[in-house]
Amino acid sequence: MIRRFLLTAAFTFGFALAPSAHAQAYPARPIRIVVPYPAGGSADLLPRIFAEKLGAKWGQPVLVENRPGASGNIGAEFVYKAEPDGYTLFATAPGPLVVNQNLFSKLAYDPSQFVPVSMMAAIPNVLLVTPSVPAKTVEELIAYAAANPGKLNYGSQGNGTTSHLTAELFKSAAGGLQIAHIPYKGSAPAMAALLAGEIDLMFDNLGVTLRHVKSGRLRALATCSEKRVASLPEAPAMSEILSGFSSVAWFGIVAPPKTPIPIVEKLSAAVIEVIRMPDVRERLANLSAEPIGGTPVEMAAFMKRDEERWKRVIESARVKVD
Repeated sequence: MIRRFLLTAAFTFGFALAPSAHAQAYPARPIRIVVPYPAGGSADLLPRIFAEKLGAKWGQPVLVENRPGASGNIGAEFVYKAEPDGYTLFATAPGPLVVNQNLFSKLAYDPSQFVPVSMMAAIPNVLLVTPSVPAKTVEELIAYAAANPGKLNYGSQGNGTTSHLTAELFKSAAGGLQIAHIPYKGSAPAMAALLAGEIDLMFDNLGVTLRHVKSGRLRALATCSEKRVASLPEAPAMSEILSGFSSVAWFGIVAPPKTPIPIVEKLSAAVIEVIRMPDVRERLANLSAEPIGGTPVEMAAFMKRDEERWKRVIESARVKVD
């Protein structure tokens, strides 16, 4: 049945339909998972968990390689041009595959041609402010920003990232707030700037930021999931204040265009197997990450819905990066 569904989805997501003579022996050598962001953020930590388990399962090294830059486009282009043999994979957040085609006038790769493997997990974004910001609630922040246009600034993981788009969505939903954008090259440097007080606020995923909230170094005003999260129950869901507001960072694995289906199926089954491991689920919970999994077809449908959602945000906020 999965093959029939893959045939249906092929026109949209570039599945390769030719069988691979090497699929049964795969993997016979080391695999690398390219991450299009710097080390240290959730987009880097999650694939390292999976790489460790996949390497142990197959008896072959599974290495994570960071290729950051250009809102994830550098890493995406590298994998797009890689041999479609299953030995180079792409671990991505929404940016390169469902956001950037609506931000950039031209890309050196076609996002629709990557072959979905499986989702790893999703982490809600959270609105964080430094202790120096005179607002302890979202309502107070909106009132302060409205009364002091241009005084506040926010950081992001880079132009076109979900942290950037979520902040623009917030500004628009809150009545058109004037808060300046300061982009950084990844989550880790942006978080360092926030902790140092160089920026006032930021939307980032809860996984790598919860410890700073618990320590009191940052204040979490709201999470951006549909309802409150167990790891931070005192913070309201943003939808409680701004109706319908939602922003969740997902992380998934895809393969280069024309990767044979037998290899994709084997990879997908292995990722799902890893997700079911009790110690992996515990490590995901420690990152406030919700395990997802799913077949290639389910991932393709998920990505399509997300692309349409962020396209509406980009057009409404008139976000452009080039």
